[in-house]
Amino acid sequence: MKPTLTIGKIRGMQQCSTMRGALAVFALDHRGNLRNALRPDAPESVTAAEMSTFKQQVTAALAPEATAVLLDPQVGGAQCIATGALPGATGLVMAVEATGYTGDPAARQSRILPGWSVAKAKRMGASAIKLLVYYHPNSPTAGEVEALVRRIADDCIAEDIPLFLEPLSYSLDPTASKLTGDERRWVVVETARRLVIPGVDVLKAEFPLDFKAETDKLVWADACAELSDASAAPWVLLSASVDYETYLRQVAIACQAGASGVAVGRAVWKEAVDFGCDARYAFLEDVARERMRRVTALCEALAKPWTDFYTMQQVDDTWFEGY
Repeated sequence: MKPTLTIGKIRGMQQCSTMRGALAVFALDHRGNLRNALRPDAPESVTAAEMSTFKQQVTAALAPEATAVLLDPQVGGAQCIATGALPGATGLVMAVEATGYTGDPAARQSRILPGWSVAKAKRMGASAIKLLVYYHPNSPTAGEVEALVRRIADDCIAEDIPLFLEPLSYSLDPTASKLTGDERRWVVVETARRLVIPGVDVLKAEFPLDFKAETDKLVWADACAELSDASAAPWVLLSASVDYETYLRQVAIACQAGASGVAVGRAVWKEAVDFGCDARYAFLEDVARERMRRVTALCEALAKPWTDFYTMQQVDDTWFEGY
């Protein structure tokens, strides 16, 4: 039986998707890694104002081609609303986590940004919430992360706002920079099984394979289908800094295997950090905007609508009394 989606969550999901129910979210909630990209030799010298200006430029160019924009509360969300960089017709997904992680690299801990909350994001006009967690099912901190997901899911239920959950995998081997081979596939799929709980409305998933090591597209499709079977909620594909053409191939295969769209970031805009103001504007308005347009069209054509996963709350003329 399909879970029932309540009125606030329905409205938030509608604001983040096409009429058909495809999700084409443009991601720009980067903080620490954006500093590194803007000034690799001295990231600590990048000011909040510089980051905010960059986010406004990118959002103004790309948001009209996306169904929603994912921004952060520090230098992105409010600034893009106040300056008009974010169109009123485009959904707003707000991050609630602090950037990065604490703890041991093999036992990572995620945390909510101090002074920020689901309720505040809802109050500022967010369409949905995004929670990023670092997760490995066999990590010593797996239970803590699961508890954090439950807490934020409960907060989103209380505020009646959709929750996009973004689990990022990592290796328990301190000598390995990332997961590879069969372990990567197992971790991504098992994470979907464990963390997609009631209250998690969309899973933002990594591509479930090391695409550089595995080039067989039939294996790609099989892994994406396994992820679709494991996730009780609609899932969208992260770009994870892959090049644009590779990402398009991943999106097509993922959507044909049951994904409901994308949450695409640097695959669309990453070259913009290398340009000065005028050249950046030209790149964003030309190359990056066309990239986002193509991604959205691909999702519209192939993605499984998020509405297929839910029944909608039935209402009568007294529904609001118990709301």
